[in-house]
Amino acid sequence: MKIRFLGGGREVGRSAILVDDILLDYGMKPCDPPLYPFNGLCPSSVIVSHAHLDHSGVVANLMDLKPKVFMTPVTRDLSLLLAHDTLKISKRQGIFPFEVEDVQILMQRVQPVTYLDDCRVDGYSARLFDAGHIPGSASIYLDGEKRLLYTGDINTLNTRLLNGADTNYLDVDVLIIESTYFGKIHPDRKELERQFVESVIQTLDDGGSAILPCFAIGRTQEILMILDAYGLSPYVDGMGVDVQQIFERHPSYLRDIDELQDALDNAKVVEPEHRSSILKEPSIIVTTAGMLNGGPVLYYLGKVHDDPRSKVLLTGYQVEGTNGWNALERGCVEIDGETIPLNLQVEYYDFSAHADDVGLKDIVKRCKNAEIVFTVHGDNTEDFAQWIRENCNCDAIAPKNGDEIILD
Repeated sequence: MKIRFLGGGREVGRSAILVDDILLDYGMKPCDPPLYPFNGLCPSSVIVSHAHLDHSGVVANLMDLKPKVFMTPVTRDLSLLLAHDTLKISKRQGIFPFEVEDVQILMQRVQPVTYLDDCRVDGYSARLFDAGHIPGSASIYLDGEKRLLYTGDINTLNTRLLNGADTNYLDVDVLIIESTYFGKIHPDRKELERQFVESVIQTLDDGGSAILPCFAIGRTQEILMILDAYGLSPYVDGMGVDVQQIFERHPSYLRDIDELQDALDNAKVVEPEHRSSILKEPSIIVTTAGMLNGGPVLYYLGKVHDDPRSKVLLTGYQVEGTNGWNALERGCVEIDGETIPLNLQVEYYDFSAHADDVGLKDIVKRCKNAEIVFTVHGDNTEDFAQWIRENCNCDAIAPKNGDEIILD
């Protein structure tokens, strides 16, 4: 077995791992300019863990190589939506990672796979496990001369939107595990929700608007469900509404489709031409993008950035160098090439869809027969690998991008 790490090594973003001739994910890193996986690959097949840009964002770029493509039905539909959105953004930036025709070919080549169904992929028996990260997300199991599990992004705890990951894995020889929150413990979810909602209500009471930037896939829907549960009626703007319609076509991949539909019914969907009227009174606005890099959120920030009564309540991980990271660390964002200081309040709430330190360590312990573990997709992968070597009966490596490892 030969494994090449083409992205996601000692970083968050642009995940891409080649196992013999099978490519696991092919994403981009959402920075300026975007970063893409290392070149020099010619996969026979691609298995996509889930539809986030850092895992699936440039799969369409591979279509000239004519690989077979496997993913869950939800991931297929979400990938189509993301690809068209990427093309819109690329047109503005003048950077084109693929063409419209590539997207069309990708959709033709996808072979949908549901959880726990076995399929043959280039000499391996492949199986997808529910990863609990976003609807349709999967951990990928390959059974051949060696048995390999790639967790993808994984969440072991229940949320309002999803059940936690299925970790009833078969025995594995090789584990490739994400490391995003190694060394960090997520706060108690109920207490986090309470603090979040209290801050939103306080913002309205003070006469300001609460801007809630959310990832369109998963986080927008989770936040709408939280607000609905506490009797709050927000506005919702951006691609999250289109994503919701996709989710509703695949109810079996959700924890409770009725609760999700009720949450959207409770929200007011914003049309672009009506954005200016919303801020005439204190409002709750759930909008994309989650890291403030584009989307309707920049319109709202442009209007309220100097209002100390208003707040931006960030609800997810902020990659270094993004607008969201700059808002937290430097108190500013960039809008249309201009650096804008933020006089409003900026808060961060850890509504993560990733396993934390406890969850990650538990996954490694469940794979107790693994001979070697590779820690990827994190800023602290080397320490995670060291912990595994010291506490588990196996070797562990934190690969760098470009590393190639052959396992006998």
